[in-house]
Formats: sequence, C-alpha cells, structure tokens
Amino acid sequence: MKIAFVAHDSKKKLMENLCIAYRHILLKHEIYATGTTGELIKTACSIPVHQYLSGKLGGEHQLGAQIGHNDIDLVIFLRDPIRPASYEPDINSVLKLCDIHNIPLASNLSTAEILLRSLDRGDLDFRNSK
Repeated sequence: MKIAFVAHDSKKKLMENLCIAYRHILLKHEIYATGTTGELIKTACSIPVHQYLSGKLGGEHQLGAQIGHNDIDLVIFLRDPIRPASYEPDINSVLKLCDIHNIPLASNLSTAEILLRSLDRGDLDFRNSK
C-alpha cells in the first residue's frame, strides 16, 4: 500500500519517533512524504521514501493530485492545530480529498498508531480492491 506522511514543523520529531517505532510495518509498503518530512523519515528509518516538494512549495498539491487519482491508500498528517501553517488552506484540501475518496486519514499520534496497526493486521486490505 501507498502511505503518505505530512507533518507540521512542531510535529516533525513526533513523526520521526512514530516512523522509527513502526519501521517494521513501513518497510512492507511504499512511503510518500512532503520534503522535509520525507528526508527525516528516510534518515531516521533507512527506508526509501518518494519525496514531494516541501509543503510550502507545493508538496501538498502533489499529494492532493495522487489522492485525487485514488493513488494513495493511507495518509498520516500530524498537524499542529494550535499554530497552523501559513499554507493551511492547501493542506485542508488534502483532508477534504481523503474524505471524498474514502482514504483513511490520521491527524494525531493516537489515530496514526491505530491505522498502522490495522494496516499490519490487514484491516485496510479493502484499499487493494480500489
């Protein structure tokens, strides 16, 4: 499955720790991420990552295009609801596209862990029949 990762700056360390903890699951899937988040995951976990541009340079638009073509199976976006990014409207379109295309989406650590564990158990295999 294709898993996309996005993290606001204040959530990057949390994303790094999440990916390290679930590396054994991530190794079985294709990983996509916006610029800095992708570099962080690649370095911390030594796994291949398809990197988009950085979020503020259009990475969210690239991710949104893949979601729009139903070409992403799971999105983990650790966002900072207290200090939103200046390009927040762009990422909100990604959240909307996930809802439109019925793509599982986590926006916090608890939900991300649940989705990754579910993925490993095969609970998200319905995405394979898209």
